[in-house]
Amino acid sequence: MHVRSNVAWPLRWLALALVLGFSAAVGLWAFDFGREIAGLDSGARKELARLREEVSRVTTERDRLLSVANSADSMLKTEQAAQQKLASQLKQLEEQNLALTRDLGFFERLLPAAGAVGKVITVRGLQAELDTAGRIHYQSLVMFKGARNTEFRGNFELSLSGTLDGKPWTMTPPAGQRALAFKQYQRLEGDVEFPPTAVVKQVQIKVIDASGVVQATEVARL
Repeated sequence: MHVRSNVAWPLRWLALALVLGFSAAVGLWAFDFGREIAGLDSGARKELARLREEVSRVTTERDRLLSVANSADSMLKTEQAAQQKLASQLKQLEEQNLALTRDLGFFERLLPAAGAVGKVITVRGLQAELDTAGRIHYQSLVMFKGARNTEFRGNFELSLSGTLDGKPWTMTPPAGQRALAFKQYQRLEGDVEFPPTAVVKQVQIKVIDASGVVQATEVARL
């Protein structure tokens, strides 16, 4: 004689599934519990905390180095600007020194020559330089040793001499004589144009009084 259960198969499968699920849950809980007991979770958390601290430290160091780099770049730009400013100032000082050296040489030539003693009018320091082809720049100083507050009135005349096409050549600028009126001294300076093919060898200045008498001359040779 066989005894059969009255429970239907679907209910049996459902009961089996519940048992298996419960068993799996218990097993998973046991695994986690065992892992915690073994210290695996604790170690992972410690490692994670350590890694977070390391990331924070590296980030801080990166920010610090970036700040230093930016400061260095700013300092470099400031230093370059300062160097450029110093170079510009040095160039200006060199130009001023050159100008002062030229003026010193010019005024050294103004010291009275032995033959100028006793003369009322003297021309000193005549300089002539070729600027470009066909133009000469000149400068000189005329001094008057008259009585106090006495004014000299007259003219000065500039002339060039040299060669043109292999022949002797002399030229007086078209402006001719120029008026002079001063008490103690007057600086003469200007430019004179001449034929570009001419070779200028000498520049001469004459100072003429109101009566037409030549009072002084000065020659500069190129």
